[in-house]
Amino acid sequence: MDNLLEELQQRWQQLFTALARGEDVAPSARLRAEGMMEAAVLVGAADPVALDALLEATSQATRGSSLADELGADWRSFYPFPQLPLYMGRAPVVPSTSD
Repeated sequence: MDNLLEELQQRWQQLFTALARGEDVAPSARLRAEGMMEAAVLVGAADPVALDALLEATSQATRGSSLADELGADWRSFYPFPQLPLYMGRAPVVPSTSD
């Protein structure tokens, strides 16, 4: 079961890193990670609270901030388990004309 949790951490880290670099993340990658989170609970490898703590630690280690720092302590009320609150930052806008 430790392999499952390690794989989840690696996937979260890849997702957070790609988003931090301004890259797109395929919805399928997020959905697979969410499915693995649900499977981890179903097979008894972890409970939702433990997975959220691991997710927060991975976010902190990868991006330098936790989800609670960015979205508020009640972020799970907006993103029910196992949903991951992953989104791209705003793209920089460069004017194409002088006016």
